[in-house]
Amino acid sequence: MIHYFKNVNSQTVEIDKPEDGIWANLVPPFREEEFINLGNSLNIPIEFLRDSLDIDEKARYEIEDNVRFIVIKTPTENNSFNDSDAYYITIPICIILTHNHIVTVNSFDNGAIKKFLNTFQKRHPDKRNMMVLKIFEKVVQNFMEYLKEINQRRNQYEQKLYLSNRNEELLYLMRVQKSLVYFVTALRSNELLMMKMERTNFLGLNEEEREFLQDLIVDTSQALEMANTYTNILSSTLDAFASIISNNLNNVMKRLTSITIILSLPALVTSIYGMNVDIPYQHSPHAFYTPVIISIALSVVISWYFLKKKWF
Repeated sequence: MIHYFKNVNSQTVEIDKPEDGIWANLVPPFREEEFINLGNSLNIPIEFLRDSLDIDEKARYEIEDNVRFIVIKTPTENNSFNDSDAYYITIPICIILTHNHIVTVNSFDNGAIKKFLNTFQKRHPDKRNMMVLKIFEKVVQNFMEYLKEINQRRNQYEQKLYLSNRNEELLYLMRVQKSLVYFVTALRSNELLMMKMERTNFLGLNEEEREFLQDLIVDTSQALEMANTYTNILSSTLDAFASIISNNLNNVMKRLTSITIILSLPALVTSIYGMNVDIPYQHSPHAFYTPVIISIALSVVISWYFLKKKWF
């Protein structure tokens, strides 16, 4: 599905067909004939549109026939029904710059383009470079917002894990960890993309636009540092809980072993006195009480010894 937007008198207007100075936004569901028609009408290589459908497309840029193609990764919520998948994943936003058009292709619905659409009436379509940088800005803002949400989730699940020691919280933390892995990978590639664009001046930026891009690089580096910090904290937390669980298991096994030893000694005494052979004092009127007293005495002594060694 293709939406065409035009800025008319500082108002965002959706139009039916492409014109000069428009922004075309492609969102699912996609149809091959739409790609072909759009490519022919705007002189865009069809490969640029098809490459946008690959969710694993890495952040990069290239130019062909004076058409600039940029891919940047942005975060989004994961709508998978698998309970072991990450809460958030990263998807590509593809930006295509023709002579007088801007085309964005989204494999999923994402917040960065929505934010850009809400501020499109403030943009000047003739300043296409700044519009691209503003899309970058919305992507960085999305990363920041999702990182804060991830950190809040992590804190909540850690508190619940301290109180319950259930497996569910560990699984939730693993899903948070998977989300951070996606974010770290995407932010690193986005940072390299922006640094390379600044170094090569791929968009032909003026001095003001270059300064804005430098600010975006700094913000992206900050988001990457935040993601790395949260990843390290979460990894340390999971390692600590793994050690705690292992230590608790060892304590439980130690207690069970101690109880088994205490119960096995009376069983040994009674089994000896239960043999079908002649045993001492078998005709004594106290023959029943003798093994009972011995069993109790042994159990008390062994229990005292284990308590002294703090095995319970």
